[in-house]
Amino acid sequence: MWVVQVANAIDEASGFDVEDLESCNCNPTILTPESPFFPFRQPSHSFHILRPPEAPQQGGPKMSKLNSSNLELDLDRPNIEDYLATDSIQEPLGKLRLRELLDISPTLTEAVGAIVDDSFTRCFKSNPPEPWNWNVYLFPLWCLGVVVRYGILFPVRVLILTLGWIVFLSSYIPVHLLLKGHDQLRTKLERALVELICSFFVASWTGVVKYHGPRPCARPKQVFVANHTSMIDFIVLEQMTAFAVIMQKHPGWVGLLQSTILESVGCIWFNRSEAKDREIVARKLREHVEGADNNPLLIFPEGTCVNNNYTVMFKKGAFELGSTVCPIAIKYNKIFVDAFWNSRKQSFTTHLLQLMTSWAVVCDVWYLEPQNMKPGETPIEFAERVRNIISVRAGLKMVPWDGYLKYSRPSPKHRERKQQSFAESVLRRLEDR
Repeated sequence: MWVVQVANAIDEASGFDVEDLESCNCNPTILTPESPFFPFRQPSHSFHILRPPEAPQQGGPKMSKLNSSNLELDLDRPNIEDYLATDSIQEPLGKLRLRELLDISPTLTEAVGAIVDDSFTRCFKSNPPEPWNWNVYLFPLWCLGVVVRYGILFPVRVLILTLGWIVFLSSYIPVHLLLKGHDQLRTKLERALVELICSFFVASWTGVVKYHGPRPCARPKQVFVANHTSMIDFIVLEQMTAFAVIMQKHPGWVGLLQSTILESVGCIWFNRSEAKDREIVARKLREHVEGADNNPLLIFPEGTCVNNNYTVMFKKGAFELGSTVCPIAIKYNKIFVDAFWNSRKQSFTTHLLQLMTSWAVVCDVWYLEPQNMKPGETPIEFAERVRNIISVRAGLKMVPWDGYLKYSRPSPKHRERKQQSFAESVLRRLEDR
């Protein structure tokens, strides 16, 4: 610990001099950082501290002679000029402050704004429910709820789903194999069986689904589009109408169902990483829309699952077919469970188990008025208009983001352009100074 001794530094206003201090036998003042009189640090300033003299004591020893040198503390702060090349500093040069650097840097302003208002990341975040078992009265009720959900409801729901699969497979396999020569009858029975197994799935969550509007029917030149929260969106809609859906190809048991059972209702699968799949899917879409006997076509134009609080940009593929677009708005009530499926954090099996161990899945579905492209309207403008209709009905916030950005990283060229723009703005400011 450093110690500052101040003895001969006397303030003129005090009226004391060194001889006065010697005659009154004062002790030297010891100034330490722990002292209550320790001053705040100020750059390039000297200061003088005077301790008032104590009452003179009779017969005390004479105080030794003190140093007459004044003390100056040099507490200069670091300067950005110390880190710049000598030839880059022009005279006279003031200090370059951080707030000035921020003022001249639109790149930093844009970056900070993106961090503060990150509406893209919010679209794919699941908000955990607020804990309510916070006191001695509610905790026993919460424990009772856990016992009921996991000990009673979950086994019953597993039994219901198992029974549903037994009924479905025992009916679907004979229909699919024995009625190959009767395509129309086989297609009709397979549609009914797919709707049946989807109803068993909804029952296994104790699904409470309210459908608003007329039930969809199969018509040529017609496409249904809906906002996308989870893969269960398809199940919720399929139990009412056997849609042919456009969906990403999944691995595991979901992929097995896609390639066998759902193939019978005309579903179309694709792989995001394959560029050729886009051309094949676009061709299949046009062929399916033209067929009068095909199941109604269902598309989730967002292309990814969003947390049912926002809607991201719709892909224009469904809106450039020259067909009537029928919007469907889906809104989940999160009072019992959040139906959002974050495929990066959990598998679909885990997601289903989460739904089956909740109290219920509450959902509203609105079949909205069909829309057609207006004269002079582009497919992108048509897609935005339909997205606005769905967002308003379901109470969702529209954000100007492409959902596929979730699966990709920013281009290195984009990062280099931002870095170059930032460097040029800083150099330009330094030259002006």
